[in-house]
Formats: sequence, structure tokens, C-alpha cells
Amino acid sequence: MSGYRLGKGGLLIDREKEIAFCFDGTMHEGYAGDTLASALLASGQTLFGRSFKYHRPRGLYSAGPEEPNALLELRPGPNQVPNTRATMVELHEGLEANSQNRFPSLGFDLMAVNDRFSRFLSAGFYYKTFMGTGQPVWHFFEHFIRRAAGLGRARHDADPDRYEKTNAFTDVLIVGAGPAGLMAAKAAADAGKRVLVVDENAQAGGRLWDEGGEVDGLPTHEWARAAIADLEARGNVTLLLRTCVYGYYDDNILGASERVSEHKKTPGAFEPRHRHWTIHAKKVVLATGAIERPIAFAGNDAPGVMLASAGLAYAARYGVAAGRRVAVFANNDSGARAAIALSDLGVNVSALIDARASLGEGLTGALSARGVMVWSGSAVTATKGRRALKSVIVSGYDADRGALVGGRETIACDALLVSGGWTPTVHLASQAGGPPVFDETLQAFLPGEPREDWIACGNVAGELDLASCIEGGTRAGAEAAGAVFREDALPKVHGVCGPETPLPVWEVPAAGKGKVFVDLQNDVTAEDVRLSEREGFRSVEHLKRYTTLGMAADQGKTSNVNGLAILARARGQSIREVGSTRFRPPYQPVPIGAIAGREAGAHLMPVRRTPMHDWHLSHGGEMMEAGLWMRPQIYRREGETLEEAYVREARNVRENVGIVDVSTLGKIDVQGPDAAKFLDLIYTNAIGKVKVGKARYGLMLREDGILFDDGTAWRLGENHYLVTTTTAGAAAVLAHMEYYLSAIWPELKVHVASVSDQWAGTAVAGPKARDLLQTIVADCDLSHDALPQMGIADGRIGEIEVKIARLSFSGELAYEVYSGWNEGLAVWTALHEAGLPFGLMPYGMEAMGTLRIEKGHVTHAEMDGRTTAADLGLGGLAAKKKPYIGSAMQDRPALADPDREAMVGLVSKDGEPIPAGSHLVTDDGRSLGHVTAFAFSPMKETYIALALLKQGRERIGDTLEAAFPLKNKSITVAVADPCFYDKDGSRLNV
Repeated sequence: MSGYRLGKGGLLIDREKEIAFCFDGTMHEGYAGDTLASALLASGQTLFGRSFKYHRPRGLYSAGPEEPNALLELRPGPNQVPNTRATMVELHEGLEANSQNRFPSLGFDLMAVNDRFSRFLSAGFYYKTFMGTGQPVWHFFEHFIRRAAGLGRARHDADPDRYEKTNAFTDVLIVGAGPAGLMAAKAAADAGKRVLVVDENAQAGGRLWDEGGEVDGLPTHEWARAAIADLEARGNVTLLLRTCVYGYYDDNILGASERVSEHKKTPGAFEPRHRHWTIHAKKVVLATGAIERPIAFAGNDAPGVMLASAGLAYAARYGVAAGRRVAVFANNDSGARAAIALSDLGVNVSALIDARASLGEGLTGALSARGVMVWSGSAVTATKGRRALKSVIVSGYDADRGALVGGRETIACDALLVSGGWTPTVHLASQAGGPPVFDETLQAFLPGEPREDWIACGNVAGELDLASCIEGGTRAGAEAAGAVFREDALPKVHGVCGPETPLPVWEVPAAGKGKVFVDLQNDVTAEDVRLSEREGFRSVEHLKRYTTLGMAADQGKTSNVNGLAILARARGQSIREVGSTRFRPPYQPVPIGAIAGREAGAHLMPVRRTPMHDWHLSHGGEMMEAGLWMRPQIYRREGETLEEAYVREARNVRENVGIVDVSTLGKIDVQGPDAAKFLDLIYTNAIGKVKVGKARYGLMLREDGILFDDGTAWRLGENHYLVTTTTAGAAAVLAHMEYYLSAIWPELKVHVASVSDQWAGTAVAGPKARDLLQTIVADCDLSHDALPQMGIADGRIGEIEVKIARLSFSGELAYEVYSGWNEGLAVWTALHEAGLPFGLMPYGMEAMGTLRIEKGHVTHAEMDGRTTAADLGLGGLAAKKKPYIGSAMQDRPALADPDREAMVGLVSKDGEPIPAGSHLVTDDGRSLGHVTAFAFSPMKETYIALALLKQGRERIGDTLEAAFPLKNKSITVAVADPCFYDKDGSRLNV
């Protein structure tokens, strides 16, 4: 044996193919098929990490996804991935890994001083220390705590990895590819069903790689290979490995995350790092297995202490011994069987410490024949060795009293394998079912009643021996497929026994000093659990949150049942009475990138462009996001600042004429005999009274009386309306309408449809707007009498039919010209060319905002989900004689409170900008409101703003300070009427 590598075992490795890799800057070698954990263990590495809170040295504890200790950082640079379980990382050439949560090194960690002060860092430390002492103390320590908190480090670089997501539809989904899962897949596939088998490991088979005995005359591992090959050859079976089903949701929809290329140095062409699966299944079979349970005793976190099933897996699968001198501590037959199997594989097992008074039949003789000393009726009470295990202390144990008896003996060993029974992996069953049910025989929680269409089988259902697993899996697969279960077709199992009923030993009484850990990942001790009970946090849910037991990535896999047992004893109740926490997704951590898929960066959401987009770019337009759309912010000229550009554009609208692209406005077609009645219910004012050929501005409220959106409703025919909305509110308004038509007023004969992409629009505004249009629009009388404010007319620009509405939100004479989407650019270009003799300039979002602020017109900056129509001076649009959504709430005292914030205008007295978000404060520092929008006004020749201010209308003429803490600035402002321009409407009614 070189290092800890054995000459025997190693079913999953290729000893002919060596692989070099790096850990903490040191080169190591392993074999193809190794995990990072097995390769490091083979090289003699026993120290893998530091614990979360106390920074205690920690080694490997498991060989699978339940690993709480060996969390490492992979791939330095922007591709870095923290908190990766070494037990789940497949060894590959060029692999670079580093330990985490330590400084300056893994062997010498300065933060280990926390262990010396552990009495001050017990459960509830943050709550009692900082909530009791107030914010000043917290603010002092916050910087240091945040630096020390967490495990791995998140990079600030953009993640360069590729991610994908997809959907899968299947007749039968089988979660878990152990013996039960393989047999369930075979039974369902034999019935002709489409079968999807998902397992989070790199190879199917589960513990068949570690079991002794035979199935149908073949060693269990050879039978596993044959069963897997049979399934892979079937056209109706998909075997999806390296994929964790992390969540079970309504309607038999499950979420899964596939590690597509984590086992490669460089992904293949177009290959993602992770792929997210949304699985839609008619039937689900949960064959999620069970996790071996630890036993809590003093010093149980020392490097070298691990689960017995893990020690056996390392030897059988990877040909690696857990140590050079190994002891086993158990309360059930799994420990003895592991000791026998390990001895046969060449591991030096010196002792078995068993809490039971006697072992199962034949086990004592088999152990003695292999030179293993048996200590029955005994328990490990302590360990020696901090960075690596050196020995364990053993005392006699009286199971009836749960007490130590007799003297103490020291057993030299560098590895201790622990078996405290088995915990079924009920996480998915709990997510989609009733509370887990405690089984006294197995001393474990089993799945509760299904809430979705699933069947549990194998270890997760309490079928802990191989024969029961095979039978249970076959039965479940047949049931899921609607087929007949045939017992005579089951394979024959020989020489494989299951674990006996475990002795209920959850915690060994301490014989001296030393922490007894329950949750290794979160540094939760048995005393923390008892402290939680003493301080009143007696519910299992309160215990979890107060102590962090079973939280974060661990999800209670190795800690939950032991913690509940200790709590039950402290409460003087049974574990059944105490109950279990309910598990929630995700079962394992899921990369955020996998959930997002390709929808990142420029692909985060659809980018929508108007027909005039390229024209804007070619004429100096600088684009910005507005909802889902790209719109020009300004048309910058050489040497101009942003402010100079938008002031020039806005001033030109006031003096000449400007055009702006309004194609992005939401446009909803409303038709039907009840269209007028419907819109009267949707809007606060009377839309049904509008005559054909006219438009009306209106407001929409939520049911609680708060403003939802504003826009116009054009009556194009007796039963036909076109409703316009804000750009950002288009989708929400359409959903709002559809909801009320389908759920609240289904009797109304109305259809609504989005036509936002069918109409391109150009707004023409300024004192010369009519003159411009009259030179280019045919078949339309644009005079004031023929087309008054809020009038609608049809005409032509060249051969293009257009619809013109006389609408203004700037205080100037203005029109909106609409055409078919494909003709939008032609109309825009024609208007631009015809307008040049009139001094026309295009203007962007900044100038449009300036114009609306000068006019005192509201947008979503003021309709922020808290304001009413009255708050914004639009109370006159709220009808008194008709019902509408939100009308019942208009007289609610809180909405009629005279102390509410009302919209006002502000004028800078310092000549300084008034940043949006600034607080309007009194001399004594009280905030009376905030600034919603500001701009430099070309009409006022100073900075102005709109704001929401308490008792705002009564404060017009007052002087206040607008404080902007982010920049430590304060601007003196005068409170003014929110309409700075054309208050009498004379400019737009010409």
C-alpha cells in the first residue's frame, strides 16, 4: 500500500491511468475514477477544511453527497466554485482545488482562536449580543463579522461559464439509481413506459459497489453493471447521472441540476457547465436511499472520524483505506459487517466498539477470525488528536440506563468509523407529502402521506436489506407503470443481510472535556440543542433557526435525527412526539447560473427595438432600457454633456417642433358589446361616455385604492376601443384586464388583445406641430375645430394610412401619429424631413422627462405603489357616481388623511441639481417626503423637481432642505405648484 492506497478493492478506478492534480498548491496523483476525496485520502491527506464557526480542523466524514466537512474551492480565477464537496468531485487532469475558510493556511488558521472563546459563541450568540446592545455595537463589529462569516468566497468577476436549462416529459421518473431504483426502472420499462432515471452520483448502483454477497449468482457489483447496461440499451429508458433532483413541486414537477462538464478540465464545444432540468412526470418513484447516521460523543469531529459506510466505500470503490489502524464504533450490525468487509479488503481493522451487549449471530466469530478485537457493551467517550486522530477513549456502556460504567481504555487508531443506524433520505418526500413518520423499529423517520403522485421504495421506505430493496423497487416500478407485480421474476439474493434494529444511542455521555457535535457543518453541539430548549426554543422549527441545526447546504443529512433525539430527551418526550422539521427545496445547493440558463448579460430578458431603432443610432441616439424596450435617451452632438443635450432638445420643443418615438407605449385592443361597461369598471372616470372619434385620459387603481397605471382610451367604434398604457406597465395592465374578465366578470362580452407590436407611433409636439403635419398629411382636416384636443382622425402620409390623435403630455400643441409597425420608419423619416424647415429636432427620454416635469404630468416615479389619485392632484378623475376597481377604498381614512404626502413642485434656490430620492427635511432633521424626479428646466432656467411631501399643498411657498445622504449633499429648495408651465392650457389648445 502506497500512502493509504490498497492493493485490493478499487472497483471504480483504473490503476493504469494516473492523473495529476493540485491541492493547496501541492501536486498529487490519483487514478481515473477517483474522486478528489479518495485521491487526497490515498495520498495521506487527513485534514480537509476548517469548521464554520470555531475553525476546528475537519477531515472527511462521508463518501457521498451528505459530506459536511470537506468543502473546497475549485478552479481558481473567474471560474472559481466555492463550497464544493470533495466527495462529489471526479478527478480529472489539471484539477486545482483549495481549502477554504482558513487564514493563512489550512494547517495554521488564526481564526481557530474562536474555539478558545466558544463559550461566548454558543447558540443565539448574534441575537443576544447585538439585538440586546443596539445598533452602535452591531455597526462596530459588523465589518469584522462579515469578513469572518461564510465558508467559501464568492468571486466578484462575471461568471464566464455556460449554463443551459431544459424540460423533460416522462411517464415514470425514478429518483435514485441504487438497487431499488434500477429494479423500478426495469419494471416500468418492461411495461412499455417512458422511464427517466436520475441519480446525483457519477455512477449508478448505489451501495451495490460495497455490498458482499450475490444476486442471481453474480457478485453485487457485477450484477449492478449488468442491470445498468440493460437499462442503457433500452430505447424507452434514459439514465441521467451527475444530476441532483433538488425540489419537488406541484403537479408532479421536479427541479434537477445536472453537472454536465464539472468532471472535465475544459468543457466540450457548446457544452455547458450545468444544465437545469424541469421534469414533468406522470408518476414518480422515490428511491433516494438512506444515509448512515453518526453517534454523538466528545471529540467526534476529529479528522479521521467518519461514517462506517464511507470507510467501506473508499476501500471497495477506490481501493483506499481510511487509515493505517482503524477502529469501528457502532450500535447495529452495519458496523460489524463493515469491519469484516474492510479486513477482507486489506484494511487494518483493530477493534470494534459496539454499544450493544452482544452482536448478531456469527459476527463475533468472523471478527475474531480476522484479528478484530470486539468491545461489546462499550462506547467511545472521547478522542485524542487535533489535526489527525491518534486514539479513542472507550468506556463500558449500560444501554438500559444510557450511562457509562466501568473504567476507561485507550485504543490507538488513526481512523474511527461510526455507524449509528440509517436515516432514510426523506427530503423530496417531505417536500411533496405529509410530515415524516417516526418508526420505532428502525429508529428513523419514514416518508409521510404523499401529496403528489409518488411512491417510495428501497431504503427511503425503510427496506434496508438488499432483498427488500429489490422487491420494493420492482413492486413500485410495476405500480407506477400500472403493471402486475410478479414476485417469481425477482432476482435471487444470497449472502447479503440488512442491518439489525439499531440500539437507540444518539449521544454518549461525556466522560471529560470535549465538545459533542451534532451538526458538523454548522458547529452545532449537543449542548447548543439543550441550551435552545432551556431558553424556550423548544419547537423543532425554532431549534433549527436558533441553533442553525440542519441549515445551509447540510439540510440535516447527518445531523437532523440526532439533534431531534437530544431535544426530545431534554423535553422529556419521545422523538415521535417532538417530530421533524419539514424539508424545503433545494435538497442540495443549486448554482444560480443553472437556474438562469442562458438568460444572463444581454440575454437576461428579451431586447425589444422599435422600427426606428437603427435610425436613432445613425443620428446620434444613445439608447437606454425602458422596460423591455430600447429607447433613445438623447441625441448627443459633439462636445455636449447629457444635460446640455436634453435641455437643447426640450427647449426646441417649446420653441419649434420635435418628434419622439412612442412606439413602445402599451396598446390594447378592446372589443365587444360590453366594452364600454368594462372600461368604466377598469378606469376611475367615465370612459363609456366618450364619443366615437374621441379619446380620454384615465387612471386605473388597484383594489386597495392605490394608483396602478394611467393612459388613454380611444373610442374607434361603438364597441371598439384602443387603450394605451405606459411602456413599463403594458404587460401588467393586460394581465389586470384578463384577470378581471376571466375571474371577476366572466359574464361580460369583451375580448382584449395586445396590439403593441402592431402600431408604430411618433409624437409630434411644439407650437409648429400643426404646421408641420399640414404639409405632409393628406385626407385629414387638422384645424382646431375639426380635430380638437383628445380628437382622433384618419389620414395618409404618402400612401401610408395613419391614425392621428391630438394628445399632449408636454403642455404644447401635440399629436400622436400611428401607423402599421412595418411602416413606422417610413412615417418617422417623412415627418423628420418635412419638419426640418420648421426647426424640427428629434428628442429622447431625458427631454421627454423634462417636458413632463415642467407640465407636472405624472409617471410611475410618482405612481410608486403607495399614492392615490388625490395625492397626485388627480382626484377630479375619480368618479363619485359609478363603481370601479378601488372605488370602495377611496374614503378609507388612511387614504383621506390630510397628513398624506401630496405631489408638489420644487425649485432649486442654490442653482444645484435636486437628485431623485433626496429627502425633504425640516430644521430638526425630520423627513417630510422625497423627490421623485428632477431636471434642468429650459423655461425656468434652473433645476426643478417633482416631489411627494406631507401636507404638500399647504407648504407651497415654504423653503426646505433636500438632503441626499449618498453624496452627503443638501440643496435648498422652494416648494412650488407642481405645474410649472402652461397651467391654463393655452399652449396646447391652440
